[in-house]
Amino acid sequence: MAERRPVDVEHMGARRPVDVEQREPRRPLDVEQQEPRRPLDVEQQEPRRPLDVAVGVLIDADGRFLLTSRPEGKVYAGHWEFPGGKLEAGETVEQALRRELHEELGITIGAAHPWQVEIVDYPHALVRLHFCKVFDWHGAFEMREGQRMAWQTLPVQVRPVLPGTIPVLRWFAAERHHAGATHVE
Repeated sequence: MAERRPVDVEHMGARRPVDVEQREPRRPLDVEQQEPRRPLDVEQQEPRRPLDVAVGVLIDADGRFLLTSRPEGKVYAGHWEFPGGKLEAGETVEQALRRELHEELGITIGAAHPWQVEIVDYPHALVRLHFCKVFDWHGAFEMREGQRMAWQTLPVQVRPVLPGTIPVLRWFAAERHHAGATHVE
């Protein structure tokens, strides 16, 4: 049996690796899918896959909700948002939320109540935000990533507000029969 090895051949004026037996250009393998990788879509012709993010909407006994600022070095640094983070492989939304809030804020949450799901298309990523209300937690808040925190009501006074936070403020306004602005510009 012949050994399969790549060689370079002329292909439309450029040298490309090919499979010797099949004399066709080789394509990179997508390790996760175990299938040939498609060419990069630099024109964004195909829809992007959303990145799942667990988001905690912590509500205290007075009905205030917690917002935190995005730390320096991250996209949208300084913008205010509800805390949370990306789901890791095999994690549920609640597991990711527990991990993220402990890592970022130093707290341990009680029950996470699924509330809303929103897809936000940022220039850097398409994200599916899984918002969960949290009414019970313990531990002292520690801003472990250098972020700031603020307990807020409507209209939110901290700014700038991350675009993915605005729909949540509208949902709060509807639930609480709040008329008027949800945040200061």
